[in-house]
Amino acid sequence: MKDNFGRSINYLRLSITDRCNMRCQYCMPAEGVVKKTCGEILRYEEMLRIVETAALLGVRKVRVTGGEPLVRKGVIGFLQQLSAISGIKEIALTTNGLLLAEQAAALRQAGVSRLNVSLDSLDRRTFAEITRGGELDKVRAGLDAAAKAGLQVKLNMVVMRGVNDHEIIPFAALSRKHPWSVRFIEYMPTIREPQWRQKIVTGAEILTRLREHFELQTITSERFCGPAKPYRIAGAFGTLGIITPMSEHFCGACNRIRVTSTGLAKSCLLSGAAVDLTACLRQPDNVALQKTLRKVIASKPGEHQLTDELDDSVPFSMAQIGG
Repeated sequence: MKDNFGRSINYLRLSITDRCNMRCQYCMPAEGVVKKTCGEILRYEEMLRIVETAALLGVRKVRVTGGEPLVRKGVIGFLQQLSAISGIKEIALTTNGLLLAEQAAALRQAGVSRLNVSLDSLDRRTFAEITRGGELDKVRAGLDAAAKAGLQVKLNMVVMRGVNDHEIIPFAALSRKHPWSVRFIEYMPTIREPQWRQKIVTGAEILTRLREHFELQTITSERFCGPAKPYRIAGAFGTLGIITPMSEHFCGACNRIRVTSTGLAKSCLLSGAAVDLTACLRQPDNVALQKTLRKVIASKPGEHQLTDELDDSVPFSMAQIGG
């Protein structure tokens, strides 16, 4: 289905939990967030109904997110059911990697083909500081297990000036020996940390630094590809990507909607607008649900308004939205 700006919406990001076993600095405040009760979180069967209905509207890719999706019980069985839905061509999952070593093989068998692994530092101390206690060695073990299972991997690094921007080159070098897509993401002030503007390293600066060290080749985006501008270091096995939500809108090519773990449908991550699907899910058929999802797609804004001058949005935790 196309939105009012002619964009084909074929990608659904589905959060299955607001719980997470990390406390990343840019994702949630140090004191954490109020957790939803079990009764507030959608049941798996309700999520499957949403995906089945979205597939009828042209959604072909589903990315399962959280919080951390691997902390929810029964996730493997849910993914098996998800991958069996008619019309869905690709199932991907975003994870912090802490539980990946134990579940990588099962994920592949359940129908997951791609992983996005959030990894913001290759240094144990820096990683622990950013994640407020995360163990880098567990994530590395998870990446090894993903490779053995045959899962395609994207590494997502949120670049923060003075925190981890000195690791841009080492991260990029990973693509030389691994068939990974290493992606650099501009810092977004979703929780409004003090002096957040000073942390932003623009995509243009990231690209300049990369070109100072490597011969880069521009490559073509893959199907269902997200907002990353893709490159390859000459002769590398993997690729690089730069995502610029702050310095350059990529909204003109946005092909996604998202549903939170509590059933709120959003046409834009950075918009405060959301539609509650829970009333539709109480209906015996999917007529109301389909009608509501059509409205969500039709209401998708032309671009987000998260800029210095135009921003009256409320701070939020990415773990609660399913970024």
